[in-house]
Amino acid sequence: MPADHPDAGSEHDILDTVADTFKILQAAGFHTTKLGINYDPQPLLDALKQNPPDAVFNLFEGLPTQPDTEVAVASLLEWLRVPFTGCPATSMVLGRDKIRTKYLLASVGLPTAEYAVIDHSPAPPWLHAWPAIVKPAYQDASVGIDQTSVVTNQVELDAQLKFVLEKYGPPALVERYIAGREFHVHMIEDPGRAEPLVLPLAEIAFDHSVPGRWDVYTFTAKWDENSDEYRTAPLKAPVEIPESEFERVKSIAVKSFAELLCRDYARIDVRMDADGRFYILEMNPNPYLNSLALVNGLMAIGRTHEQQIVSMALAAIRRGAKPVETQSIQIPIGVVTGAESYSTQ
Repeated sequence: MPADHPDAGSEHDILDTVADTFKILQAAGFHTTKLGINYDPQPLLDALKQNPPDAVFNLFEGLPTQPDTEVAVASLLEWLRVPFTGCPATSMVLGRDKIRTKYLLASVGLPTAEYAVIDHSPAPPWLHAWPAIVKPAYQDASVGIDQTSVVTNQVELDAQLKFVLEKYGPPALVERYIAGREFHVHMIEDPGRAEPLVLPLAEIAFDHSVPGRWDVYTFTAKWDENSDEYRTAPLKAPVEIPESEFERVKSIAVKSFAELLCRDYARIDVRMDADGRFYILEMNPNPYLNSLALVNGLMAIGRTHEQQIVSMALAAIRRGAKPVETQSIQIPIGVVTGAESYSTQ
């Protein structure tokens, strides 16, 4: 997207992640090349056939006007039997579809807020407690989420629903708004472990100094570093909660990882209400690799960002049944340094 596009922030950070990942893989001893993908997939197919890689480190997040191409690229790699890092195509499909994710999580007893799926306006009567929050069903990265997304009555619901349907298309997902603390829960697969490792939590530390502002991680709060919303919704990591609460959210995270067929790494976003009950807000296959929430979570258990990148690359190569000469691979130190290298999102 052009730099001045209102949604550009969610797109451009990936280029920084590509640059950092490339430096880490080269420093580790991998023979690495980069390939950008545009509207024609032929260069990708040509590269895979002419010089087949041992594995692909997949950082493609879809074209701005065709976001579903994120799934298409993973599907092409699977079709060609090229191993790649991160979640498989099936997991990505579920992660992009908030409605199917809700159905799946609810069907196995995982906690989510009451909801309705609505594809027309005006909205039918809301049958649950107010406030509610209106979300585009097939967007991610907080696209379509702002302070007006939270509604407190039927009139506001009708207006926000009309806006979302017109701008992003049907359907919309309407959920009961859960007041409380919001956490990012990262999970990574670890060689030799039967289930993913849940990292120490990150929390969006909402500042309540602005009267009338909802505790919502809006697109502006997530991406616009010059905005007041960004300043008043910092992400703090790691944070500690009582062990009994951590064990409960850990159980929810591990089960979510399995149910959505995730691989290598993933994240759930949860709210904890005043009574200590957790609710899953979203499931994120292939979350942002340069997030301080992930980087600081790794550091809290004695690992580095570089170690995680190398581990994922090796895991992908092994999935292709390719022997790995591990003696030629080193964990680089300090390749990516300083807070400026990572995003608080």
